[in-house]
Amino acid sequence: MRTGVIAKKLGMARFFDEAGVHVPVTVLALEGCQVTGHRTKDRDGYVALQLGSGAKKAKNTTKAMRGHFAKAEVEPKRKLAEFRVSEENLIEVGAEITADHFLPGQKVDITGTTIGKGFAGAMKRWNFGGLRATHGVSLSHRSHGSTGQRQDPGKTFKNKKMAGHYGQETVTTLNLTIWRIDTERGLILVRGAVPGAEGSFVKVRDAVKSALPADAPKPGAFRKSGAPTPAATSAETPAEEAPAADAGGEEA
Repeated sequence: MRTGVIAKKLGMARFFDEAGVHVPVTVLALEGCQVTGHRTKDRDGYVALQLGSGAKKAKNTTKAMRGHFAKAEVEPKRKLAEFRVSEENLIEVGAEITADHFLPGQKVDITGTTIGKGFAGAMKRWNFGGLRATHGVSLSHRSHGSTGQRQDPGKTFKNKKMAGHYGQETVTTLNLTIWRIDTERGLILVRGAVPGAEGSFVKVRDAVKSALPADAPKPGAFRKSGAPTPAATSAETPAEEAPAADAGGEEA
């Protein structure tokens, strides 16, 4: 069992595949997704990795959390989450997870907080049919009707579907497909919609109902703290070759 990642939802876009078919995708960005702590069987009773993502100002971080991040030698993080892993898939503290942790075509499960829509009626919130449009129904066509019985039991049971706060719930969407990844920019393109508003953080993990690809990196794809990023490495080469090309043009 591998770790998942914390990603930021940037929004949706669309592309066209080789056959010209329209593909809607959700763009997820890895913003400094680093390992900030370990949970071990001896100390905590279970094995997991604590990951952090997103930058946060030190002055807005509590003293206790500043000490926690200092011990891990990472910058303060905006979002923290734990992922259960097997002992052989533990990753050292400070390592940064990269986008090639997942493979194109792989199935993943994504957890996010749905967009809050405020107070909503039973028809919008639970897809109720409403009351009859005529024949004795007055001013209550969109009401949810009876909510209980008579003297016995004399109450409305818990979890009865009624009008109330719609949205703002933790939802996991299963078996979404990774359409494409961009390791240099830290982007993961997921086919279809992902729960959550733009700018919110979501958790992406290997699908529990689909097999992990045989060539998936284990314990994961990451770079150690202080290592150069692929984007920085590739950007250095054109900069070194540019003066030679200009010099050749001047000589000609």
